[in-house]
Amino acid sequence: MTADTYNAPFPYARLRRTISISVTLTVAAIIAALTLLPINLPTSSAPGPDKVHHLIAFAALTFPCAVIYRRAVRWIAPSALLYGILIELIQPHVGRQGELADFYADALGAMLGLGLGLAANSLLVRPLARRYLNQYA
Repeated sequence: MTADTYNAPFPYARLRRTISISVTLTVAAIIAALTLLPINLPTSSAPGPDKVHHLIAFAALTFPCAVIYRRAVRWIAPSALLYGILIELIQPHVGRQGELADFYADALGAMLGLGLGLAANSLLVRPLARRYLNQYA
């Protein structure tokens, strides 16, 4: 394998970037709907503690970019944290309750999603892309 093989752009870079950003924006819209729309359901309508829901949602927010488009990590991490802060600041104005503990769960979930996504990228995506490049090089 030559040094050029490792420095070559991975295949379908534009498509991977478009997919990862589209999935991330879709998850962001779902999070906004679930956290900002006033609801009249009992708090026990969804199984599990509220903080776990925040953790899972923000892990899902950052995971696609980390696993598919690794370069996005430099902007998705601060964007996810800012998004979590904004949600908690807006919630009192839409009849919901904003909590600092929710933001901590958001931040932990975002970091968890990034970590899992980068691990999946290193263990799965990059080796497959290198194999692809070697096959057609």
